[in-house]
Amino acid sequence: MKFLLPPSLLACLLVLVSFAERRAVSIPTTPVSPLASYSTAWNDVKYLKCNTAASANYMSTAEKEVIYILNLARTNPALFANTVIKKYPAGRSHYYSSLLDTMLVLKQVKLLYPDSLCFAGALCHAQNSGKEGYVGHTRSTEECRSKWYYNGECCDYGHNRPLDIIMSLLIDEGVESLGHRKICLAGYKKIGVSIQPHTTYGHAAVLDFHY
Repeated sequence: MKFLLPPSLLACLLVLVSFAERRAVSIPTTPVSPLASYSTAWNDVKYLKCNTAASANYMSTAEKEVIYILNLARTNPALFANTVIKKYPAGRSHYYSSLLDTMLVLKQVKLLYPDSLCFAGALCHAQNSGKEGYVGHTRSTEECRSKWYYNGECCDYGHNRPLDIIMSLLIDEGVESLGHRKICLAGYKKIGVSIQPHTTYGHAAVLDFHY
């Protein structure tokens, strides 16, 4: 048995199908980078490889983005300098200027990949130091000492936005050795990131690196 649609209903269906097709075509296919607001150049598909923590379900979205942004900076330091550092609302101190100079000439550094052991150590330290309100790298509990798994560690306080954490560590204001900057740009292979509340500074971010 066949059914014929009234001409008016058929016309409406055709309009709906046409609208749906136009909507489907208009859906953007370009990836949106966490640095897109600084330059659309970061939306190039070649930078998708920097999102190495995308499937690391043990980390939060913000923690994954810290790795993403740090990988972007390591992959194209000069572009990061020209599009992010130059526009970032930071005080123009000697530390800021030296970071800009460093990134403009720095060669590409290999990607960092998420590691569950690095993360477990960073998480324990971020949670424990956050509850107790202290700063630094000392593990005050046996539990956190047993989860120690890093060759380099960066701790940042007062920030919970991924880019702010990375910029704070890269500028390394007031740290004469530039230890945090050097660790972030060194040839490590693995990383774990944890961002937790801190009773003194509001937020604590711990980044643990391993070869």
